Amino acid sequence: MNQERTGVATLKGNPLTLVGPGLKPGDPAPDFTVRKGLADVHGSAYQGKVRIITSVPSLDTPVCNQETRRFNEEAAGLGEVKVLCISMDLPFAQGRFCESAGIDKVETLSDYKDASFGMAYGVLIKEHRLDHRAVFVIGADDKIRYVEYVPEMTNPPNYAAALQA
Repeated sequence: MNQERTGVATLKGNPLTLVGPGLKPGDPAPDFTVRKGLADVHGSAYQGKVRIITSVPSLDTPVCNQETRRFNEEAAGLGEVKVLCISMDLPFAQGRFCESAGIDKVETLSDYKDASFGMAYGVLIKEHRLDHRAVFVIGADDKIRYVEYVPEMTNPPNYAAALQA
């Protein structure tokens, strides 16, 4: 049974229940399975690479849209760092968004099928079956270096802290 956490996040001031563990720096990066198009993609495919994983509720919302664009811009200066954006959006909607927004440095992945990422990283919102806004920086040693579960879902993450991690 998955752990449920309260008091961690809100949506417009209303409390949310997050399903899964509350990860912290030093924890091993959990594996997960998401979709790119109709193909499964496993988190283990990125082992040994420094990566920033952003979790957003939906690319169709203004804050998620802005966040993904910002990380796409920042990714240009991050060298070999892999930037992933995971949401519950269908892969086809993610593709349309990336094409229209010019997103070419952030890899969008969909958690719609099994919520595997949401449960493994503790971002699955029980009340809405969406992934909560969060940022995880994972080192080449596959350990988490930085975590931010954004307290209020309608706010953006702390970009500077994530990029410095």
